[in-house]
Amino acid sequence: MFRFFVVSALAAILFAPAEGHAQSSLEGRVKEYRLKNGLHLIVLQRSGAPTFAAYIRFLVGGVDEQTGQAGVAHILEHMLFKGSKRIGTADWKKEEPLIAKVEKLGAAYDAEKLKGAKADPKKLDTLKADLQKALDAERKFIRGDEISEIYQSNGGQGFNAFTAQDTTTYLIKLPANRFELWAWMEADRLKEPVLREYYAERDVIMEERRRSVDNSPEGTLYENFLAAAFTAHPYQTPIIGWASDIDYMPLGAVKSFLKTYYSPNNMVVCIVGDLDPDYVYKTVDRYFAKIPPQVIPPRVTTVEPPQIGERRVTVRFDAKPQAIIGFHKPVREGNIDYVFDVIDYILTHGRTSRFYKSLVLEQGIAASVSGWEGPGRRYPNLYMLQAVPREPHTLAEMETAIYAEMDRLKTVPLTKEELEKVINNVEAGYLRGLQSNSGIAHYMSEYAVIEGDWREMVRYVDNIRKVTPEDVMAAANKYFTPENRTVATLAPLKKDAAQ
Repeated sequence: MFRFFVVSALAAILFAPAEGHAQSSLEGRVKEYRLKNGLHLIVLQRSGAPTFAAYIRFLVGGVDEQTGQAGVAHILEHMLFKGSKRIGTADWKKEEPLIAKVEKLGAAYDAEKLKGAKADPKKLDTLKADLQKALDAERKFIRGDEISEIYQSNGGQGFNAFTAQDTTTYLIKLPANRFELWAWMEADRLKEPVLREYYAERDVIMEERRRSVDNSPEGTLYENFLAAAFTAHPYQTPIIGWASDIDYMPLGAVKSFLKTYYSPNNMVVCIVGDLDPDYVYKTVDRYFAKIPPQVIPPRVTTVEPPQIGERRVTVRFDAKPQAIIGFHKPVREGNIDYVFDVIDYILTHGRTSRFYKSLVLEQGIAASVSGWEGPGRRYPNLYMLQAVPREPHTLAEMETAIYAEMDRLKTVPLTKEELEKVINNVEAGYLRGLQSNSGIAHYMSEYAVIEGDWREMVRYVDNIRKVTPEDVMAAANKYFTPENRTVATLAPLKKDAAQ
């Protein structure tokens, strides 16, 4: 499940309004609306500081991309910061023909480059020079970062966006009296976005990939791990995209992705803060209602075949050794999500976790061991561990110790005290995660868009409480097997390395 925990009993404490008058449950205080175009609006009035947090989540991410277009969701996220016909330009009428010229030359340059060895070098040089000249001409009318500047000048904080395998999210915090500005700005860039400076931004993303993956030992290891763990399902594809797909991504593919998936019937808007819900609804309806819904394509139907043997991949890199170990598991199948959250808490959370006490403190065989579920959770996923051996111990020694500790889960039931510790950590995590409007909006919108109901987060701890030691043993025996295991190791480049 999400790295966040909610308990309904605590909700009454956390969500109690600052003015102190009694409120019933969280469910009674959250208002939900559905616009005629399908937009799902969730509003929680939370008095106190006169501010609000806004989250827009689209049910689209890396998992929804087509072959050959890996990274298009992430590219689109970047491009939506480029403005519209009204924002980001000094004179749209003068800029419009120039951006059309840039797009035409960019497409011609890509087409010639795609010929590979048969490309005409002189034609490439000419097209590249012409493209740069056209872009320079357009830039005379571009007001870069104007969206961000407008928000900042109006007290905005945390203006950002992120792309995941399952969703794409845009967020900001603003003073409450700037809500209508937010509604206008966000609706404007959805209705008439201008994807200006596309070819330059594509180069920026290529550099981001080099920094975060190609030149990063952790990034390279994780990318190779996922490619080995998934043989059929698109969770195997990196969110940032393959280098060749980014380099040749047609602008038309980005525009098509935008039109198809950034649709009101594919999004959740969550507003948390010092705002009247009915005012929020009327304002959102005023600015977003004219955005037409789209037909969302069929979702991913590919099912990852059952793994029938251990998979191993070794990545050579000039870095210290480490490993990622993963086990396939279902999602939303009975109480399996809650069982794995209990397992993760027992194994990896804090200085009293089993891995920390055994591998780090007692045996001194590992420098660190962490765990998480991913790479998404709309489809069956993985329970993963990332571990770093402590010198002079080897990766093989560390792996053996990890598996020995995991095998204990198969035969020795958790104690009452261990389960109680999980519950306490869940409640503490809940309190930490929901101390701000942004924290609440983050998780409420995520539950709403993936689970289809934000109330699932309210039920979370109650479901954790229902997990039994027998549930944990059954899951460990079923999924923590060598046949269901993928291991990616990072080994040094030196030939005389011990690993």
